[in-house]
Amino acid sequence: MADNGGDLRGTVALVTGASSGIGEATARALAAEGASVALVARRGDRLERLAGELAGPGVRVLPVEADITDRDQARAAVARTVNELGSLDILVNNAGVMLLGPIDGAPIDEWDRMLDLNLRALLSVTEAALPHLLHAAESGPRRVSDLVNISSTAGRQVKRGSAVYNLTKHGVGAFSESFRQEFSRRHVRVGVVEPGAVDTELRDHLRPEVREAQAQRMASMERLQAADIAEAIRFMVTRPRHAMVNELLVRPTEQDD
Repeated sequence: MADNGGDLRGTVALVTGASSGIGEATARALAAEGASVALVARRGDRLERLAGELAGPGVRVLPVEADITDRDQARAAVARTVNELGSLDILVNNAGVMLLGPIDGAPIDEWDRMLDLNLRALLSVTEAALPHLLHAAESGPRRVSDLVNISSTAGRQVKRGSAVYNLTKHGVGAFSESFRQEFSRRHVRVGVVEPGAVDTELRDHLRPEVREAQAQRMASMERLQAADIAEAIRFMVTRPRHAMVNELLVRPTEQDD
């Protein structure tokens, strides 16, 4: 039987954090490959605009306004995707937040926000999606399905001023590797993408003094664009059925840490 794992026509992808940045760019890349896409994020107006741009012959686009830190909303987003688009072949867990700063005197609500979105929400969406990913691997058009988790260089190294962000991104890597060991023989592939510095809204959420320090550190560096990471994701999910790319580290050429 022909290995058609790289053909996304007739498949359905769900992308979290799809209203901007890497999520938006990923939705564009997957739709360009012929996948129908569920766009999940809190900013419904942006999702509606993006859906209007991406929908076309053979490509349906479903905007789903949801706060996936709420487990019920995460599960409902997955259920709506399957009910309205018919299946779920690709899940991209992109939603995340980076709130840096020293441990001493840190606002604890920032730690909670990172744990809630970077880890708990990822787990909630994955748990809800798993039966559908297994079904797609067994009987979908490609006979394989894909889980892609967006981590960071912070998931490979530890830096001062990044303790809880490091914790969450190391957790993403650990969960992904255990997932691989459990499901790879059932043809549910898992890949972790670890971007370096990317020009997105991620740094907009930093406290002013931390944001200023980050801006000074990055001032002379040409950062990656969201489309660079979307291309890495597209590469992962379009491999032949027998090939699984488990990890991609993507840094700007000028980034030395």
